[in-house]
Order: sequence, then structure tokens, then C-alpha cells
Amino acid sequence: MSRPDLKPAAELANTNRTRHPNESADYRRARQALLVEEIELRRQIERVAELRRALPAGGEVTKAYVFEGEHGQVKFAELFGDRQTLVVYSYMFGPQREQPCPMCTSFMSTWEAKLPDIEQRVAFAFVARSPIARLIAAKKARGWTRHRIYSDTGGDYTRDYVSAVDADMPGYSVFTKRDGRIRHFWSGEMGMGTADPGQDPRGAPDMDPLWTILDTTPEGRGKDWYPKLGY
Repeated sequence: MSRPDLKPAAELANTNRTRHPNESADYRRARQALLVEEIELRRQIERVAELRRALPAGGEVTKAYVFEGEHGQVKFAELFGDRQTLVVYSYMFGPQREQPCPMCTSFMSTWEAKLPDIEQRVAFAFVARSPIARLIAAKKARGWTRHRIYSDTGGDYTRDYVSAVDADMPGYSVFTKRDGRIRHFWSGEMGMGTADPGQDPRGAPDMDPLWTILDTTPEGRGKDWYPKLGY
């Protein structure tokens, strides 16, 4: 969607007076051109976020999903607590895995200190297919204290919102509760089929700061490097 009130990105970039010691004229020209693209990227991120917020009402959640939590069984509706919006991150730690997925673990670890901030606005739950005892042990091993973890023991939720064939894969879904009705709002839908050539499949925007930070470096993300459970 266009914003006629916005100045052209090149015009905004021309107001930039930043200069760094000993930089060349070639560097400055290239950096100014990059700044234009960065401004456009910022605007595109906002446009996509506006379109996401404007989605029509999603499908109503009619199944009575039940999870096993650290203190017993929990109904899906109870995951909301006193919030109107619920985020559910499904991580790769099914019963066939000896250890949790290093990538999911790295992603979840970055949220440990942020969860109190996030939960001022929305509820957040983490779900995996392994028995709850395994999930608790892995949580303790990582030193997590704020993650609300749940086992999707029967797999109904996972098959409906993550993988119809119950594959060991991650999922990120958002649900709303309005006037007593729970609806699906949005889920990440980018995967292998939507990946560009030469790229690892990933969604957008990237919610893991690990990759965002690496994108600012000359080494970049790399094509054969992934986080590990230990170093």
C-alpha cells in the first residue's frame, strides 16, 4: 500500500551527514545507495506488518486441545491467561530426537530475558511433541526459567497447525480470543517450497536476532553454519 505522505527514500538519504574516518568517495557513494535501500526495507517491513494486522478473521478454533504442562494438563484456552492474543512456538523436539533441535534451542534462548516484556502484551507458549519430562529436563539444562513449555502429547494441535503428517518441524502461530471465541490469526507459511535459490528456507520478517546481527557483517549468515547445543 502506498503512502503519499512519505518522502522519497533518496530524499531522506540525502539528509544523512554521517561520515567515518578515512572513508573513500567510492565507499560513501555505495553507502548512500545502500541507505536508500535500507529506508525502503524499513518501509516494506511496516507495509507487511500493516497487511498482517488487517487480515480478515481467521478460522475458529473448535477442537478442545489439551497439553501437558509442568504442573499438569492445560486446555488450549487456558494458555491465553488474561491476554487476548496467544503466540505458540512449536519447537523441534519430538520423541524420535535424542536432543532438541540446536536451531530451535538457539532461537528460544534469545527470548529468555525478553519474555517478561513480551508477556506485558501477549501470552506466549512453547510446544513440542516429546513427553513433558523430557521437555522439563531440556529446559533446566539450558537454564531457562521463563519459558512456559507444554507437551502436545496426542499431537492434535501439531497436526492441525504445524504439520499435517506430524513431521518434526518448527511452527509459529498466533491466535486471538475475542468475545469468548478463539480464532487463528496468523502462522508462518514460508518453507522449502518458497525458498529462493542458494538460500536456506526461512520466513520473513526474521524473528531471530542471531541472523539479523550476522546480516550486518561481511561474513553474513554463511551457508553451512548453524548454532550448536554446546561449544
